[in-house]
Amino acid sequence: MSLASNLLQLYQIPSTSLILKRSKFSRVAGLFLLPGRVIHPTLFFCKHVQTTSYDQVVNGSYLPTAPSKQPTAPSKQSNNTIKEKPSPTVENVGAFQKLPMVMPSIDILQSALRKARRVSASKGIANAAKRERNKGAKHLDALMKEIAVPLRTYSQQFPNKKYLHPYERALIELTLGDGNYEKVLRNIEVLRKKVVSVGKEQASLCAKSLTKREAEERLNEGVKQIEDVFHLQRSAVDELLNVAKTLRAMPVVDLETPTLCLVGAPNVGKSSLVRIVSTGKPEICNYPFTTRGILMGHISLSYQNFQVTDTPGLLRRYDDDRNNLEKLTLAVLSYLPTAVLFVHDLSGECGTSPSDQYLIYKEIRERFSGHLWLDVVSKCDLLQKAPTRFVTEVANADNLELANYRKTGPEGALHVSVINEVGLHELKTRVHELLLSQSERIKVEQNSQASIEAVS
Repeated sequence: MSLASNLLQLYQIPSTSLILKRSKFSRVAGLFLLPGRVIHPTLFFCKHVQTTSYDQVVNGSYLPTAPSKQPTAPSKQSNNTIKEKPSPTVENVGAFQKLPMVMPSIDILQSALRKARRVSASKGIANAAKRERNKGAKHLDALMKEIAVPLRTYSQQFPNKKYLHPYERALIELTLGDGNYEKVLRNIEVLRKKVVSVGKEQASLCAKSLTKREAEERLNEGVKQIEDVFHLQRSAVDELLNVAKTLRAMPVVDLETPTLCLVGAPNVGKSSLVRIVSTGKPEICNYPFTTRGILMGHISLSYQNFQVTDTPGLLRRYDDDRNNLEKLTLAVLSYLPTAVLFVHDLSGECGTSPSDQYLIYKEIRERFSGHLWLDVVSKCDLLQKAPTRFVTEVANADNLELANYRKTGPEGALHVSVINEVGLHELKTRVHELLLSQSERIKVEQNSQASIEAVS
């Protein structure tokens, strides 16, 4: 047997001549071949073919007639071409400001009906019955799509809660109620699927009409069916509209901007101090839980911006018994890099006894011991009078630390009065120093995180 035949069997190349059937010229082993040219197989065994990789030959004009018995290891190039779907990553804060604008349900329906009426039959249909059923099917298909497309956009563009920043995830749960956000999005998807199902069914029925009159009747019936399905669950769209409004109104917190969080019992004067030290304008009333959410103010100092948050008041009770307003405060302290300005009211006018405030203070100080801290005793103009003695304090009268707290607050606390403007200048100075320290801490943490990422 000749050498050429042995090589042909070794490489499993057919001994017959190959005829290339390409519209243009093809390239094999570095040679340009014209269509229909006959090439002798031995031309494949030049030095260039022997050094050409398997992938390049396959991408040329030669395909092997039989697979190789020994599996070939995938090349790096083939591995790179297999792209897996990237796993969603936890977003930064600010996802609520990216929410799509949601149209009211009545506007979605009216817009869809209006656009569907503009649909006309395809050109060139002479038969009246065929023309009418073509127009009717296209009309129903357009109506279905004009309703379903916005609903699909909402389902896709509203973020999955589990991939949100923990702070914004907590805001959703505490503001909307646990599970309500997911429920509304599920209802939107259910409504979309029902509209699509009914729309396709009615369009198919209309397309099977035998007469012009039958096509007109099925068109009217199909439109009514789609409208009825949409009206039955249109409340899901309006609920999503309210969800979007609520979430979009949430204050945006920049994680890289130093933030001061005012914490304390209800009605101790936090909102008044926010007005003093920042641009925030929270509501100020003489009753508990005036602050119904997280309110944001800003401070500009030495060409740098700072954030100030006013939070709902905390009561003395276990976490399981706290309401959603109190949990909002704990969420800010847990998930945002904040410095704490804890406000104490020892005058007895806030509705929470000094002993209860003391216990709240001790709990929060221990739980968030890693935060920078500043204690402020508000309404110090009222402390000149004898402080009100609460029944709950009698059992703790022998507690020296509590007794000192009732008189002057925590050690090193700053005494201020918004009414008499006592200590306000020093308060602003101490707040600025605290925020500058917080700024340095954030920079150190960012540099440390960058170093860890560079090593990994």
